[in-house]
Amino acid sequence: MTNEFSHLNLHPLLVQTVAELGYTTPTDVQTQVIPLMLDGKDVIAQSQTGSGKTAAFALPILQNLIDGSGVHSVQTLVLTPTRELAIQVAEAITQYGRHLEVEVMAVYGGQHYGTSKRRIKKGVDVIVGTPGRLQDLMRQDILDLSGVRTVILDEA
Repeated sequence: MTNEFSHLNLHPLLVQTVAELGYTTPTDVQTQVIPLMLDGKDVIAQSQTGSGKTAAFALPILQNLIDGSGVHSVQTLVLTPTRELAIQVAEAITQYGRHLEVEVMAVYGGQHYGTSKRRIKKGVDVIVGTPGRLQDLMRQDILDLSGVRTVILDEA
């Protein structure tokens, strides 16, 4: 059985991961969004819940991080409206990137600043968080977003 994700010019490790997760055929939103994001285009996508939107932005993000693996500075910021969604999206990106050296972290209200500070200082490639907590971390000079190359507004 062939994996149609390979037709989207994704890195073989990402194609392998989606296959391991049980996906062989990209959804409509994935087929439309992934090539555009891989080309560095700005994208506005709207799709039903459960249609694969997270993979549609997560896979290109991870593809772009492959070349810089090991650097571990915040290169991607994903804004979510709730802590639950931040956790869910961070877990999904971590799953898709499980064969890569990519550090993903969810930040949201209620977390201890010390834990966030240590983890960010250690090195994180992708930050997924709520606006309030991100602002707090930036105000306290814990989070530096000057190296961010990609911003995703999820559920905007």
